Amino acid sequence: MKQYASDIAFTDNVKAIQTRHGSRNSYARVEKDWWPDHITPELAGFIAERDSFYMATVNSNGYPYIQHRGGAKGFLKVMDDHTLGFADFSGNRQYISYGNLQDNNKVFLFLMDYPNKTRIKIWGTAQVIEDDPHLVEKLSVSEYKGRVERAFIINVDTWDKNCPQHIIPRYSLEEIVELGL
Repeated sequence: MKQYASDIAFTDNVKAIQTRHGSRNSYARVEKDWWPDHITPELAGFIAERDSFYMATVNSNGYPYIQHRGGAKGFLKVMDDHTLGFADFSGNRQYISYGNLQDNNKVFLFLMDYPNKTRIKIWGTAQVIEDDPHLVEKLSVSEYKGRVERAFIINVDTWDKNCPQHIIPRYSLEEIVELGL
C-alpha cells in the first residue's frame, strides 16, 4: 500500500536495496515531505522553459520505451496543479507510445536543463485524446510548424528534482548565441 508519493519510485525492492547499501535512513527521513503530489510554481516555471523532454511508457509485454518529445519552449503545458498536456505532432507514425498507453497508462517524463544541471522526473498516468479540437487548440503552440494530430494529457502522481551530480552542461544553438559564444 502506498503511504507516500515517493513509494511510486521507492518500491519494497528499492527500499531493501537502499537499506543494504546504507541510503534508506536518509530517504526515509525526507520522503514524507520531499516528493510533491502536485505541480508547484517551481515545477511550472521549469516546465515553461523546456523545449523537449523524454517520455517513457511500457508495452503489454513489459518492455519499456523512451521517446524524445520536442517543440517550441513551453509546448508541455501546465493545465492545472495536477495536469500536464501537450499537442502531439505528426512524426514517423510508429505510434509506439500511443499504443503502449492503451495497454498501460503509466507514464514517466524526464525533463533536462543541461546548462543549469537540473533534471526533473515526473510520474503519472496519461490518456490520448484525438477528438477534441478545442483541447488541441489550447495545447498548440502557434510559432511551431508541426501538424498536430492529437493531445496527450498527463495526470501527475509525483515528481522529484534530481541532484546535479554527473550532468554535463550542454547548450542549444539559441543559448550559445545568447551567451555570445
